[in-house]
Amino acid sequence: MWAAVVPEAKARWELREIPTPRPGPGQVLIRVHACGVCHNDLLVSQGVFPFPAFAPVVVGHEAAGEVVEVGAGVTGRRVGDRVGATWVQATCGRCAYCRLNLPLSGQSGMNCPEAVMSGLTVQGGHAEYVAVAAASTVLLPDAVPYETAAPVLCAGYTAWSALRAADPGPRERVAVLGIGGLGHLAVQFARAGGFETVAVTSSPDKHRLARTLGADHVVADGEGLRAIGGADVVLVTGTSYRAAAGALQGLRPNGRMVLATIDPVEPFAIPPTSPFWAQRQQVIGATHNGLDRLTEALDLVASGAVTPLVETFPKERVAEALDRVERGEARFRAVVTYA
Repeated sequence: MWAAVVPEAKARWELREIPTPRPGPGQVLIRVHACGVCHNDLLVSQGVFPFPAFAPVVVGHEAAGEVVEVGAGVTGRRVGDRVGATWVQATCGRCAYCRLNLPLSGQSGMNCPEAVMSGLTVQGGHAEYVAVAAASTVLLPDAVPYETAAPVLCAGYTAWSALRAADPGPRERVAVLGIGGLGHLAVQFARAGGFETVAVTSSPDKHRLARTLGADHVVADGEGLRAIGGADVVLVTGTSYRAAAGALQGLRPNGRMVLATIDPVEPFAIPPTSPFWAQRQQVIGATHNGLDRLTEALDLVASGAVTPLVETFPKERVAEALDRVERGEARFRAVVTYA
């Protein structure tokens, strides 16, 4: 099969022919139709995350496709099923975190030392075929094309999980910091939930589009957010924790800031002059918070309430797709097609 191979850390992706995997017990083999390029794929490629020990290295955890073979013991998936694969495939089941018996999610992957994670500990989805744990897949709504489903499998999953973790109430205002792969979906999710929504972006070229996506207000930074009365929830979907700290000045008393992304350079810090301690504010971390959240996100896309904006690239141009993501030029999710 053809796959996008990362030869070594900090190397350009290459399209190579490698052996096609076979599904083991409990696994399904997916004919990948589309796979999104997540910022975490970039961090793996750059060596910011530990570079995978398996070879050849194929990253990717937003694979959408069709089941073409099922392994021994699989009963919940059938040949012909349209499915999406997720980042965390399985956990050890025995460590202190696994003994809590929480839902399989991105949190499990971060906290279980032996988690099986697509593109990080095992081969990922930027290939014509990928073998994954059947239990980690979700059935895709018929109304959602593969190219549209792919970014929901991580970006949409994360954005919706972040909004749900904030648990906004009636009449509360939601702000989304960073209008990119996650943020453009978070704005739509917030609007679909009926919340007054603020887009916070330092890119003037995104202001008009943010309004088209459903933002009631668009501001440039935390100071601008404070000037319009602040927000009860700030979803941090960009990769700058400095900008996130700055946005705290626009967080209302009893407000919640949700960190849904990773800044590979700078740690998050509450400014010493912030009245955070006196206003009963919270900072919450959120990632893939259970497959039920992913199903909810996909259903909102299927209903037409949320539409991922993607740039599609054939597999022969996978390196170009990664370059656009690295330069921050993708609008808003680069998706590579493999079928």
